[in-house]
Amino acid sequence: MIERDGQDRDLRWLVVPRVGSLTETGDVWELYRLLDPADEVVAPVAVYMRDLQAIGRPATTQRSYGMDLLRWFRFLWAIEVPWEQATRDEARDFSRWIQISDKPGRAGAMVAVKGPNPVTGKTGPARTYASATRGHSESVLRGFYDFHRDAGSGPMVNPFPLARRGARAHAHHNPMDLYHNERTGLYRPRHVQRVPRSIPDEKFNELFAQLGSHRDRALVAFWVSSGARASELLGAQYGDADPGQQLITVVRKGTRAIQQVPASPDAFVWLRLYQAQMHGLVPAGGDDPLWWTLRRPFRQLTYHAAYRMFRRANAALGANWSLHDLRHTAAYRMARDPDMPITDVQWVLGHAHLSTTQLYLNPLPEDVIAGVLAHHARRAAGVSPATGTEGRPSTVSYRPEALNVLFGEGTA
Repeated sequence: MIERDGQDRDLRWLVVPRVGSLTETGDVWELYRLLDPADEVVAPVAVYMRDLQAIGRPATTQRSYGMDLLRWFRFLWAIEVPWEQATRDEARDFSRWIQISDKPGRAGAMVAVKGPNPVTGKTGPARTYASATRGHSESVLRGFYDFHRDAGSGPMVNPFPLARRGARAHAHHNPMDLYHNERTGLYRPRHVQRVPRSIPDEKFNELFAQLGSHRDRALVAFWVSSGARASELLGAQYGDADPGQQLITVVRKGTRAIQQVPASPDAFVWLRLYQAQMHGLVPAGGDDPLWWTLRRPFRQLTYHAAYRMFRRANAALGANWSLHDLRHTAAYRMARDPDMPITDVQWVLGHAHLSTTQLYLNPLPEDVIAGVLAHHARRAAGVSPATGTEGRPSTVSYRPEALNVLFGEGTA
């Protein structure tokens, strides 16, 4: 591998043009193709993508990996370094650049708004790449270079190592423990654990009222009651719905396992109304798609179309909930039910580790705040916490004249 001194590279003036592209081919043998600025196929990426398909990576994963590789190649094209000559200096500068640079905007994308949304309390999409995205990019690029090193078509030293030279990755890891939430990779940023957010019941009712069709109501009812991921439900076929048993069959995103999950009666009622509306307009064989567009020409409903549908319902309320928040809502509802074991919730959600499901046992911030304020109100009213009966008011109080002094009223 060629060593070079990258200390003099000033990233403040670096401009990374949005050249090249990741295109969807429609060919099952080559789902995605990375093109360079001259619209030529990037051969090392094409070979790597075929390897990803061979080991069973789904189309969504291949696209995600392709986008990470596109960002890396755009950076290399901007600094005029061939991919096989990249060193740790280029890897370090790429990590710095991706942490600070703004994400390129997309037509129709939500504009980043500072501060939390007043309805949901969620912050808007960040202008820079999130730490999870940066860490994922490093893992993808390390795997890309490992593949070409083993094949003899790339550099002998991976520019994205797990640890510094002379050190050992996971040197202080207990071999009896699982590798959970560890910082792996030399340039991998620390990952901040995000608290899952659910939609309060009253807000969900308002959101549901904004949905404009039986199909949309059926989709949302299934998502919020079955806990299935958005892509899992959208991939369901007509024969996967079993109203008699109140079950719907999905293919799990990670394991690709076929699993039946229960859903609420309301979801199947809305599904029946949607199917009656589309009767005779779309195929209804067991292997045909379950979800279709509502306008001609009828096509299978995609994730992006469902996302836009849910975004329109959000816009009517000024909210910014996501489709994945419906899965969080289902998980919180089931996990907070004292009659439902947490292991059952784990099975329904398809979590590989129970520790992931246990995140939903944590109380929601708004519930904690409401509980503490109610505690203070009971203390002020002199209500006994044990019996709920009125007793002697709290001895900690302020006289009206003291409050006037504190807040400046009635003073000269």
